[in-house]
Amino acid sequence: MTVHAAWYVAAVTATAQETPNARRITLDIPGWPGNVAGQHVDIRLTAENGYQASRSYSIASSGEAPSIELAVDRVASGEVSPYLVDDLMVGDRFEVRGPLGGWFIWKPGDGSARPVQLIAGGSGIVPLASMVRARRAANDTTSFRLLYAVRTPEDVFFRAELERERTDSGPGGVRVDFVFSRSAPAGAERSAGRLTRELLAELVLPAASNPLVYVCGSTPFVEQVLAWLKQLGHQVDDVRAERFGGA
Repeated sequence: MTVHAAWYVAAVTATAQETPNARRITLDIPGWPGNVAGQHVDIRLTAENGYQASRSYSIASSGEAPSIELAVDRVASGEVSPYLVDDLMVGDRFEVRGPLGGWFIWKPGDGSARPVQLIAGGSGIVPLASMVRARRAANDTTSFRLLYAVRTPEDVFFRAELERERTDSGPGGVRVDFVFSRSAPAGAERSAGRLTRELLAELVLPAASNPLVYVCGSTPFVEQVLAWLKQLGHQVDDVRAERFGGA
């Protein structure tokens, strides 16, 4: 796949409520070169008075299609996300630049045979979900495991897809573990509470299995998880991290 990080004009072709605070947005982008799972785009909005605001968002989809899917969480104090979640309409157009990022990516069939551990905090699931999707689309059987720390069941992104992965007992399935910090659903494996070092050690692949680890979430979440992974024996070169802030 040839990658050109250029500016394109994107048209909104579909939107859907993802969580009470988040929205899926499908964009048609003429000339889009395709992207690898884990990459992101810059979005640039221009107001009628010429004022511009730009933010980066992970891509939830991957492949050669001339369209991409985003999943945007509203940040109350943000400048761009409230517009994307609350006001954007089918037919609207704005500029996007990408695909961006060459380190925080995963490609099916890379031949390494290394297991993959994904660790997400909140909306940090988006680029990791693109990896899960890419794996399934390619019928790749690389061992995948996902730890998803999220406030409540209502805040879970891609719920139906992740439940399908959880219930697939074959090599195509992904082990998915949820850690709910505020409220857990009835029958949950564990009561609500924040992720701890002990719980992380229980729910992620051990360093001895030589996994490739991807961590995405808010800066405090990522920094804490990285510190714990180091304490648990994971090597820095085996861990790839992506952080996000206000949007």
